Amino acid sequence: MSGHKCSYPWDLHDRYAQDKSVVNKMQQKYWETKQAFIKATGKKEDEHVVASDADLDAKLELFHSIQRTCLDLSKAIVLYQKRICFLSQEENELGKFLRSQGFQDKTRAGKMMQATGKALCFSSQQRLALRNPLCRFHQEVETFRHRAISDTWLTVNRMEQCRTEYRGALLWMKDVSQELDPDLYKQMEKFRKVQTQVRLAKKSFDKLKMDVCQKVDLLGASRCNLLSHMLATYQLAWAQWQGPWSLKVLTKMTCCC
Repeated sequence: MSGHKCSYPWDLHDRYAQDKSVVNKMQQKYWETKQAFIKATGKKEDEHVVASDADLDAKLELFHSIQRTCLDLSKAIVLYQKRICFLSQEENELGKFLRSQGFQDKTRAGKMMQATGKALCFSSQQRLALRNPLCRFHQEVETFRHRAISDTWLTVNRMEQCRTEYRGALLWMKDVSQELDPDLYKQMEKFRKVQTQVRLAKKSFDKLKMDVCQKVDLLGASRCNLLSHMLATYQLAWAQWQGPWSLKVLTKMTCCC
């Protein structure tokens, strides 16, 4: 008898865990749908259940911020590239115009226009060199978005599904416990079945919760490394463009004067 009592809870747990009857699935789906409806309509949930996921919700907020800002950054880089091309073209046209007018003017002003025109043409060519690090920057951001962020997004979706299942199971157990009579075997049997369902749902949810937190932390660190590396490359290209041509303009202007 003692051996039977020792093994009973595990046998009972296995039997409830393997309960895949149509009625059980329908009940489970009902409470999951009810939980999804509560979340969609913004109705108040149990404050203790919500508080237990505070750290997870903070990670999700960070994830959505990374997702949003990376998309904004990608759009900004594309727009910046277009503006650089447009500015370079306009600068080159102005340089050509000043050079042509300077050739016609034989005075000192003509020489200054020629020098300024040459400097502007040179600047427009050097400005286009900024597109190489920007193109590379854009490619890296897009790769980060479509691989790292997308992978994390899939994990977040799976976690949210498990969270809905878990909270739906909690609603189910709360409903059963309100009508529970410990003296009635059938009601205790039903409560144990729901309790097992809650335990299994929580186990799956906790695992995915940890996966999401770890992936978001890794995502944030990866984004910092990406921005640090690519911005340093762009800054170097900017310094190489900004230094020589500005010095060349000043030299030519000084010689002409």
